[in-house]
Amino acid sequence: MPDLAAPLTEWYRENARDLPWRRPGFGAWGVLVSEFMLQQTPVIRVIPHLEAWLARWPTPADLAAAAPADAVRQWANLGYPRRALWLHRAAVEIRDRHGGVVPRDVEALLALTGIGDYTARAVAVFAYGDRHPVVDTNTRRVLARAVDGRSQPGPPARRDLDAMAAVLPGERSAAAVVNAAAMELGATVCVARNPRCDACPLTAVCAWRAAGYPDTGDDRRRQGRYEGSDRQARGAVLKVLRDAATHAVPLPDVVPDWPDAGQRDRAIDSLIADGLAEASDGLLRLPA
Repeated sequence: MPDLAAPLTEWYRENARDLPWRRPGFGAWGVLVSEFMLQQTPVIRVIPHLEAWLARWPTPADLAAAAPADAVRQWANLGYPRRALWLHRAAVEIRDRHGGVVPRDVEALLALTGIGDYTARAVAVFAYGDRHPVVDTNTRRVLARAVDGRSQPGPPARRDLDAMAAVLPGERSAAAVVNAAAMELGATVCVARNPRCDACPLTAVCAWRAAGYPDTGDDRRRQGRYEGSDRQARGAVLKVLRDAATHAVPLPDVVPDWPDAGQRDRAIDSLIADGLAEASDGLLRLPA
């Protein structure tokens, strides 16, 4: 295994972006909210929503006391709105099980709604300074290239955690920096398309570069087009419900001009099934 920690650390100290969740004193709740929002959403879109969210609900107990509909409405156009419901449920669990304090233990974090391997370890590392491997899509790409000599990572697997653990220094604060640095490098330099290899601190140890940058294939799962998709229909329905504030909307008035009525109805049914909408007496509303 090549030494990735030293060059990553040096590069990160000079090149890390100034992001809210990296600032001293940001707090575990802020880190948790940011990680929920950053799932499948670019940083530039997350920051204003994060700031507004924490201004409204600065603690888990504040969010837990609000209605789920308020969380969905505040989520606005971040996409994948089930994350708003999961975050609300997690806030209730934090209040009821942990006295309103975001837990530090990875297993306790994993037991919260909407939290998986990445988010649990990200909170434990970046909020509490513990030593765990933190692996997101960007980290996996850096490891695939620098260590395995592959142009793209394979599907997520448990071995990714082991691979990142092998890179980490023993000291906790140093390990946290390396976790953040690998993610940052993958987000800004070792990107999926047109990586900026001339600016990479791992040039001297990168197995992919040493092999001549071979195209080893890309078997990552592809997301379908948004335009015309069921996801777009769901978003249109949710926008109507958010804009209606506290009022319910008659079902015939929910995006009546949608070009595919069957798709619109499927969107409504799926939102109800996901707990993001409620229907009664011919009316549709956000969850109470």
